[in-house]
Amino acid sequence: MSNKEKYKKTFIEALALDENKFKENIKYNDVEEWDSIGHMTLMSALEETFKISIETDDIIDFSSFNEGIKILKKYKINI
Repeated sequence: MSNKEKYKKTFIEALALDENKFKENIKYNDVEEWDSIGHMTLMSALEETFKISIETDDIIDFSSFNEGIKILKKYKINI
């Protein structure tokens, strides 16, 4: 499984989203599942999936699916 597939799968599972309705332009608070609690669940799931520890500033800046790709590059995760 590619990193992009892992990333997308983690997003969908952590936020309990309908895979058929998922769009890569999703942003924080676009869907009710991605609230503050969903955000921390997502961050934890990404840390577990990619075996990294995301810094607090990056957790705060993680505002969309696409922004997350940029942030993960800092951790040498290419998506």
